[in-house]
Amino acid sequence: MVERQSPLELELRTGSHGDFEHGIEVILSETRPGSILQLAAWPGQEKALIAGIRTVTGLALPDGAGAGSTDGVRSVFGFAPGKFTVVDEAEGLASAFANVVTPDIGTVTDLSHGRTAIRIAGPKAEWVLAKFFAIDFALPAFPVDAGRSTMHHDVFAQIQRTGTDQFDIYVFRSFARSFWKALCHASEEVGYEVQ
Repeated sequence: MVERQSPLELELRTGSHGDFEHGIEVILSETRPGSILQLAAWPGQEKALIAGIRTVTGLALPDGAGAGSTDGVRSVFGFAPGKFTVVDEAEGLASAFANVVTPDIGTVTDLSHGRTAIRIAGPKAEWVLAKFFAIDFALPAFPVDAGRSTMHHDVFAQIQRTGTDQFDIYVFRSFARSFWKALCHASEEVGYEVQ
């Protein structure tokens, strides 16, 4: 495994922070997956791409933007028509797709070097994220496994709900440090822990 230096290295201060006198309401961490890919289908090839995703990952992906699936090791979600983010704890996922997603079906782009994965979890995770993004984070509107693509002050973010009170956020590495600082600041009033 090639170890990439985290852009958050200087900012990750483990422990409890903010107003945690009455408990910790949010847990923040960097997940550091081995593979982060973007897959895109050519028009009319969406179902073939979804089938290819299932072949490689074993995840059954419902058709449609925003739909997703996760098993704790691998995750996938649609973020636009015919476009999907696929994440794996292991490296080398792009090569696994090489023979499955052929040039007549679509494209595979390895974004592992260019994205940082941040996890926010806890009973106030929705509340903290709502400070940043004009998205309804309530479970009925944003169910477990679903994903969204959005922005906060020109910081592009892809968000997948990976648990009832847990979200994984993928941001450009070049914006990761400033986004992390803002996320920590927004979590101060509910008390947060960095793991």
